[in-house]
Amino acid sequence: MRSFAAPVRTQSMPEVVLLINAALPLGVVFCRWAFQPEIADAGIFAKISGARVVKYRIHFISIVMTQIKTVQCLSPAGLHQMAYKEWGDPANAKVLICVHGLTRVSDDFDALAQALSRDYRVICPDVVGRGRSGHLRDPQYYQVPQYVSDMVMLIARLEVESVHWFGTSMGGVIGMALASLPDTPIRKLLLNDIGPTIDAEALARIGEYVGQDLRFASFDEAWQYVRAISLSFGAHSDEQWRKLAADVMRQNEQGQWVFVYDPGLAMPFRQATAESARLDEQRLWTAYDAITCPVLLVRGADSDLLSPETAQAMSQRGPKARVVELAGVGHAPTFLSEAQIAIAKGFFLG
Repeated sequence: MRSFAAPVRTQSMPEVVLLINAALPLGVVFCRWAFQPEIADAGIFAKISGARVVKYRIHFISIVMTQIKTVQCLSPAGLHQMAYKEWGDPANAKVLICVHGLTRVSDDFDALAQALSRDYRVICPDVVGRGRSGHLRDPQYYQVPQYVSDMVMLIARLEVESVHWFGTSMGGVIGMALASLPDTPIRKLLLNDIGPTIDAEALARIGEYVGQDLRFASFDEAWQYVRAISLSFGAHSDEQWRKLAADVMRQNEQGQWVFVYDPGLAMPFRQATAESARLDEQRLWTAYDAITCPVLLVRGADSDLLSPETAQAMSQRGPKARVVELAGVGHAPTFLSEAQIAIAKGFFLG
């Protein structure tokens, strides 16, 4: 990882961009800055504003390098590429893998990854069919066994013996399945609002929008829609909602805003039956009971996907997860706030 934090004197944001580009010619940059207008004095870059001379000093710049890489994976229908974001020092033996929910992407973890990138090599994949990753040739394989297989390939690519795992919703299901296997590489597991028993009505709610061919004429329409279907995430600023939307949407050739996931993801939902759901739940409880590593379960207090009863059962059986409940949040906490990030840091670094 290449990073620095320093006061910078500059005249405008374009100069900041030039400074960053000159210092870090490769990779993707995540940065924070703070402006403060003051009356200018000698030796300081200044900008004329009416009759006053105003200076803009950037008091703090924090820059963390992250790279986007790919790993080739195999399904019964052929090969596909899985993209992932890598934060921090590639030589760091401590690896944290963060896996997103059903229709989300690796960019969901930008804030968390930045916060932990000094302690971990943070790896955030786009699960196949989402974001920057390729699509499966046969959508019937958009299921947990395929996702686990892809993650095993990813960990092999990283050339590490063990990892810590942060899984939101679907990412937590993948984590449970992998953590339950003999010789698993997972040493710590954080489950974000997910358990072996998943509320049927909540699944139906999610299934209502997955796979729809939605198109929006403007980004303003797009982010408002994302906010409307994601209110269970809890309170966020408009800026945060815009990022949450921008992460999962792009403009097509017609200039319309569309979601960046394969509509084929909906196929397993359409094929599911009451019997298959019962068997899936049974398998997940069996997997959960086989986990031996420390587990932290984070539950949104208003979650309609993970019930209080399931959370309590998870604290009493198998790895006996420690449960943290977040007020004012449903499914699922985004871990954008400092308070939520502190929960993850306390668990992984404690």
